Amino acid sequence: MHTINQKSIKKTWAGAIAQPATEFPPTQLQILSGQIPEGLRGTLYRNGVGRLERGGIHVGHWFDGDGAILAVHFTDAGATAVYRYVQTEGYKEEAAAGKLLYGNYGMMAPGPIWNQWRKPVKNVANTSVLALPDKLLALWEGDNPHTLDLQTLNTLGKDDLGALNHGLPYSAHPKIDSKTGEIFNFGISVGLNAILNIYKSNSTGKILQKTSFELDGFSIVHDFIIAGQYLVFFIPPIRVNLLLVLSGLRCFSDSAEWKPQLGTQFLVFDRESLSLISRGETEPWFQWHFSNGFVDASGSVIVDIARYEDFQTNQYLKEVATGETHTSAISTLWRVHLDPQTGKVAKTQQLLDRHCEFPSVPPQNVGQASPYTYLSIFREGTDISQEILNAIARFDHKTDTLTEANLEENCYPCEPIYAPNAQNLDYGWVITVVYNGNSQSSEVWVFDSDRLDQEPVCRLRLPSVIPHSFHGTWKPVKSQ
Repeated sequence: MHTINQKSIKKTWAGAIAQPATEFPPTQLQILSGQIPEGLRGTLYRNGVGRLERGGIHVGHWFDGDGAILAVHFTDAGATAVYRYVQTEGYKEEAAAGKLLYGNYGMMAPGPIWNQWRKPVKNVANTSVLALPDKLLALWEGDNPHTLDLQTLNTLGKDDLGALNHGLPYSAHPKIDSKTGEIFNFGISVGLNAILNIYKSNSTGKILQKTSFELDGFSIVHDFIIAGQYLVFFIPPIRVNLLLVLSGLRCFSDSAEWKPQLGTQFLVFDRESLSLISRGETEPWFQWHFSNGFVDASGSVIVDIARYEDFQTNQYLKEVATGETHTSAISTLWRVHLDPQTGKVAKTQQLLDRHCEFPSVPPQNVGQASPYTYLSIFREGTDISQEILNAIARFDHKTDTLTEANLEENCYPCEPIYAPNAQNLDYGWVITVVYNGNSQSSEVWVFDSDRLDQEPVCRLRLPSVIPHSFHGTWKPVKSQ
């Protein structure tokens, strides 16, 4: 941990995290330009770190801050937004104390040495959201999710989804099959050989089936994919020295060791039985996020990945929380072709040589071939060691072309979220929350999905600054 030094903040993007975020109640949003499309009806939910300090002491890593949820409800009457911190037990305890009490991914618990065992980790509920028919889940992959009210964002408590007993973790990247309504997710149970828990739920989120599989060591697995009838996991060549963590000598982040000699392992499971079909190994890389997966005409599983060549991304993300970065960590879009029956990789190929992150496809294309992938990128000429992602784009897999949104300088969009048009699933909108450093404010920008390089069809002003966030989702009004 370290004391905040406001003088060290130099880049415009740091203004969004310079102060803890301010909550606001349901508020009608002012339209800055354009108009809300008639077919855009539903809610954008986003989750991210709302505060990075208490009592003047900063957390150790961007991942350690308390989660706060933004909801933007689009109705016939306009757009209304609400922003609330997730009222976890740890959040309430620290708020009452006026200081940090817990350790986390990138920090040790403050105070005497015994705090490392008494308060080693706090569920910060800060990573993503899952919008179910009657509740919203705030996700953090080290523990159960928290349930929130879909409209007010009131926190209702932890949720075991009917099967997450004894605090089983539920990861931040559930996958929904739009045709069946099934929800798949996983969680990693900590151990010298970690346990991969896999869950299959119905459309309400209730877990109907689960299994567990012992991994080789303890790595960092943040995401996975559905590809047709398969679930595919890639295990990066990172090993967390758990003895250092359990002894209270180091936090998780500082105990993660990059071991490229191990290669990247992968596991292929049958989505119906959740049984292992094959496992294999390929060249070393690290990934936080996958774009999508599908099965091609030959029966091969195709997986698209935002791929790093090493684990420098962890240091970069640690620096983001300080408001000043120096480390260069580049990920590019890659495609892997593998045989699901034999566990052999036939080919890996780079699809895009631009740095990109937060890749996704329209929700109706999850698990099957998608013509487009939406991405967060850097504008050309950006010093990526000192900036954060400052543009969004669409990659066309048929033409191998990239269409970039034209954002003003000092404007920082978050992960692009695709909102389908219920009347025409080939068309929709791309929504992003933008920190506008020129006006030191946050805005919601809505783009036509087919005209991403043109002006937004609508810009809305938010009541207060929303810090740069991690993940979000779109919930159409028809399923509310």
